[in-house]
Amino acid sequence: MEKIKISICTGTACFVMGASEIMLIEDNLPEDLRGKVEVEGITCLEKCKDSSCGKAPFVLVDGQLVQQATVNSVIEKIRTILNA
Repeated sequence: MEKIKISICTGTACFVMGASEIMLIEDNLPEDLRGKVEVEGITCLEKCKDSSCGKAPFVLVDGQLVQQATVNSVIEKIRTILNA
């Protein structure tokens, strides 16, 4: 099974708004999701420059944008993708 790629924006705005906490998501994954994700930090997704994208922090989960991301909203998105 291919892993779900989680790309977390670590630009200043995103980092301050919570991306630093999301970077530790692997430590907070429920048992059934462990080993199913690959986490990477991206210098900047440049989404904060486009107000139509919403608010920081931004995370891409298998290429799908999660705005105002939290550990829980990213886990929810992972589950949605796995159940599709």
